[in-house]
Amino acid sequence: MANQSQKMVYKIVLTGGPCGGKTTGQSRLSTFFENLGWKVFRVPETATVLLSGGVKFADLSPDEATKFQENLLKTMIQIENTFFELGRTCQRNCLIICDRGAMDASAFISKEKWEAMLTANNWNSVELRDNRYNHIVHMVSAANGAEDFYSTEDHACRSEGVELARELDHNAAAAWIGHPYFDVIDNSTDFDKKMNRLIACVCQKIGIDTGDRLNVNSKKRKFLVKSPLVADSEFPAFQDFDVVHNYLQSDVRKAQVRLRKRGQKGHWSYIHTIRKFHPTNGQSVEVRTQLTHRDYLNMLPQRDDAHFTIFKKRRCFIYNNQYYQLDIYRQPTHPRCRGLVLLETYSAAYDQDSLLASLPKFLAIEKEVTGDPAYSMYNLSLKEDWKTSKRYYRGNDCNGVAKWSMNDDSDEKPNGHGNKMNGHGDKTNGHVHEKTNECGVKENGVKMNGHHDTNVPNGKSNGVVQKDNARNVEVDKLKKSHRMDLGSPKIPTVALKI
Repeated sequence: MANQSQKMVYKIVLTGGPCGGKTTGQSRLSTFFENLGWKVFRVPETATVLLSGGVKFADLSPDEATKFQENLLKTMIQIENTFFELGRTCQRNCLIICDRGAMDASAFISKEKWEAMLTANNWNSVELRDNRYNHIVHMVSAANGAEDFYSTEDHACRSEGVELARELDHNAAAAWIGHPYFDVIDNSTDFDKKMNRLIACVCQKIGIDTGDRLNVNSKKRKFLVKSPLVADSEFPAFQDFDVVHNYLQSDVRKAQVRLRKRGQKGHWSYIHTIRKFHPTNGQSVEVRTQLTHRDYLNMLPQRDDAHFTIFKKRRCFIYNNQYYQLDIYRQPTHPRCRGLVLLETYSAAYDQDSLLASLPKFLAIEKEVTGDPAYSMYNLSLKEDWKTSKRYYRGNDCNGVAKWSMNDDSDEKPNGHGNKMNGHGDKTNGHVHEKTNECGVKENGVKMNGHHDTNVPNGKSNGVVQKDNARNVEVDKLKKSHRMDLGSPKIPTVALKI
């Protein structure tokens, strides 16, 4: 986004329970982006404006409370639209910070009343949640993890005790589950670092590289999940979406261009993404643009015939104050994607033990596949056989240079490397157990969450010896058709240096 020549209007919602740092966060974000030359607008919290006029929920009947929430939401939308229009006409890059957003109203009324309110006003959750704002950041209340610092003294409209504050915090987070760019800033660090994590989080989504300025180490992590999944009742509160990805033809050399359609109940949001690679150091930056339905239909004929369309069910949920996306690949798809389930999150964990401890216990995590080209959606969608494809993206080598085709004269060809795969891993049911990366470093599978040990000796896969001869024949066929070299290079992301 930061590399676009035209000016940008970036709309962010700060939400969360009482005493989470929203007010201070607004101030810190404003100062940071104003120092970059941006224009910053701060949309006031509509509920605070109305409640300061003498309204008390305890004095309202149930019908009055519901009507009040409806009028509050109408007022909020109009106030926000005023600032959105100012941002549109502003000549500079513009950050618009909303103190809570439209979906927060759903946290204070029942699901049935919320649905009735949407129907009566011809609203829908996809428009109010996904298309209205670029980014949602949930600031976890001090009542959840920093109880000693929870206070109501400095807020005229705040009177919640710790237990109620926790409940409101949980409800506020649940209201926004499903937004494509939703981050949770918890109380795992002191308050100053919490504010730095907020700024770094926003900068990362926009595409501004802060270097070591904010000292934040969170990065995107990806994990292979064993299917079938547990029953829906085992999950915390979640939102499911239908997601369709199409890769487009591109005039830019070694760039990945794709369209994404994402929605619920027939309502959709559309995103155009360009992932560019630096020609010498191989580093990448993603430029995302929100599209209208008409723009999406106009660009769809540019689909690249070398790629299959990718269909997924995306499940979004929060577990231990961490936001997760679970991608479940659907038919029709390439055989290499059948049964594939991938879990994604952002984590700053330094060591493997801390990382494993934070993952959802109800999922059978097989291994981490962050940066593994065999799990790149770009590669998974390729129609060509990976071993002969000149489009196959292998990530970066140890010098940071992007590597693409496997069909070259290097000694890293699949036959020379010896890693035979059925589309995802080496010799054990398509999941890598031991391999040597392009820099000559030996890598082993890791036991995840105590569920599975992917470093299995003697040709065993997931602890089960493959004795079925008919199955072995089928596996061998798949291995031959999808043989490839697999390293696990990490793909760094940089953008505008400040």
